[in-house]
Amino acid sequence: MIFGGTGGANTKTGLVFEGETDLTTFLNSKNGYEVKDGNVFYEEELVGRIFKKYDFYKFLDELGINWKGLISKRLLPDDSIFVMIANTVFIIECKSQRVAGSVDEKLQTCDFKRKQYQKLLSRVNIEVEYIYLLNDWFKKPEYQDVLNYIHSVHCYYFFNYIPLAKLGLPVPKEEKKD
Repeated sequence: MIFGGTGGANTKTGLVFEGETDLTTFLNSKNGYEVKDGNVFYEEELVGRIFKKYDFYKFLDELGINWKGLISKRLLPDDSIFVMIANTVFIIECKSQRVAGSVDEKLQTCDFKRKQYQKLLSRVNIEVEYIYLLNDWFKKPEYQDVLNYIHSVHCYYFFNYIPLAKLGLPVPKEEKKD
């Protein structure tokens, strides 16, 4: 897998960019996976929990975390998943462009947002990874500086798909062969 690249067989074992990417729909389409009420099961074992937008704050409530006492403004992730075995919440932001616009500057906010999520989850010792899922628009040379910046602040980006392994999720056996 080329970091930040695209790749043949990996598109079968990763979250594929399809405009409005939905992690629940994607995982439900994979052999061995089932998502019920945000709970992610692989071969009937609970491996994670998915949260979209405001559902992330319900998770914080379950953990006894008062977000208002820690950060000044609520952040709403496009998608996020708490992977139990990795003890990590992966924040996934999907960014698609067809013409120059405001998304350009939004990519530069990943360090701040990752730190805000870390502030929220550090009290319960849960790690945070911040990932952009980008379409091909961002492969243009004028984005190289911002893509380098994303890496420099320990955030990640992928074009068109995110490998399940990057999310700490099991890769279905029959799909490993592809």
